[in-house]
Amino acid sequence: MTRLICATALAALGATAATAGGIDRAAQRSDLIFRPGTYGEVSFSRTLPGVGGGDLPLLTSAGPVGTGAKYDRVADNFTSYGFGIKHDVNDRFSFALSGQEDFGSDIEYDGDPQATNLGGTSAIADTYALTFIGRYKLTENVSLHAGLRRDVADGTITLGGLAYGPVNGYRVRLSEDAGYGYLIGGAYEIPEIALRVAVTYNSRIRHDFQTSESIGGQSLGESGRTDVDTPQSVNIDLQTGIAAGTLLFGSIRWAEWSEFKIAPERFEGLTGSGLVTLDDSTTYQIGIGRQFTENFRASTSFIYEDGGSDDLVSPLAPTNGLMAVTLGAAYRIGAAEISGGARYTWLGDAKPETGTPDVARADFSGNDAVSFGLKLGYYF
Repeated sequence: MTRLICATALAALGATAATAGGIDRAAQRSDLIFRPGTYGEVSFSRTLPGVGGGDLPLLTSAGPVGTGAKYDRVADNFTSYGFGIKHDVNDRFSFALSGQEDFGSDIEYDGDPQATNLGGTSAIADTYALTFIGRYKLTENVSLHAGLRRDVADGTITLGGLAYGPVNGYRVRLSEDAGYGYLIGGAYEIPEIALRVAVTYNSRIRHDFQTSESIGGQSLGESGRTDVDTPQSVNIDLQTGIAAGTLLFGSIRWAEWSEFKIAPERFEGLTGSGLVTLDDSTTYQIGIGRQFTENFRASTSFIYEDGGSDDLVSPLAPTNGLMAVTLGAAYRIGAAEISGGARYTWLGDAKPETGTPDVARADFSGNDAVSFGLKLGYYF
């Protein structure tokens, strides 16, 4: 019974998605490779953020000038889809193939760019990763896993509002590009007590985007290319049975968002800086799962991510840390399993900034997000 709950308690939580450090959406999880036997799944999740705030006064030669602008629903709702297939080749080697949206952004400030600090600013970015993982059991207790990831991404960023001064109305289009990376890790398990400690390193993935830049609809010259690295990260996943049918689980994820830079050639030449500045993130989760009957299991967890060293953030990622609670459940009927979950997230207060040195342009507080998801699985 403990082996079954370790596979399903986390699955119910994995059916939800929400914003985290940087533009993280799926946390690059590798738990699919630890499913028993041959297994397939499809998943769906929906996140409804409530992110908004208001302008702070602009400092001018005549003194502070306030626009009084308010921003509602800066972060748009988004939907994510995923799939996974896992197969045991023999009693030592297994492999898995999965697909999911690992990073993304749907930010858009309403308001007149000529009468608000940030009105017209937007960042729309989509990525989708295909991941192949192989796992080899060295012993009953120790295994190694490694794999390759293919990530397809594109995006469009617009800077709007008085806070951007001479680059108010700047727009860059990053055309679709595929990048490649790898993952490597290991796990220690004691099956009798459902204990598992797994560590996975995910490499950065470099994208070389064909780039088109303009200001106010006027091209800034011949299009070039822009290199963008998604962050390297480390995931530590832990679980152990603490009583019959009861599982304690947790995770720690570190991602190096400080190395995520978007600096198109023309924009960097005009401003001397890039478009986005983010802080590294560390996200913690702890939870408990319980098997109530042979077929029904449920879980709950708490998630915490510390904010940056101050509350100044990029307008393209206008939150700073988070706390969240999740509820998940799974029901198995024969070889089929349906799991679902919900998550409520308190998003940390933040002040979107521009300029060098950084100057706060708006104040965002009291924001949150609601997420829910559904996963259908089948053991072959």
